[in-house]
Amino acid sequence: MEPIKYEDFKKLDLRIAEIIKVEKIENTDKLLKLTINLGEKTQEIVSGIALQYNIEDLIGKQIVVLTNLEPKTLKGVESNGMLLAAVNEKNDKIALLVPDKKMEPGDLIK
Repeated sequence: MEPIKYEDFKKLDLRIAEIIKVEKIENTDKLLKLTINLGEKTQEIVSGIALQYNIEDLIGKQIVVLTNLEPKTLKGVESNGMLLAAVNEKNDKIALLVPDKKMEPGDLIK
């Protein structure tokens, strides 16, 4: 990857979100629809983490999300953002990026 300018980084709206609802997306093994609390609003995102995370374990979890990603429809569900996760490409292991302290939903990542 090539370096980006700081001005490009500033275009990213990265925030702390709290997962308030999780639904399996029909006819897929990997996709979940997450409703997230961003403080002043809620948003829905679709993520391919169903094989590695239980729905019950995700409710109430704080995560880092990119909120201003162009919407995309996956399996008929519109995703308005993207959660951030580390991925080990050798074994497909996924680890959600989470704050190390309790934060308020909507807090900015700078």
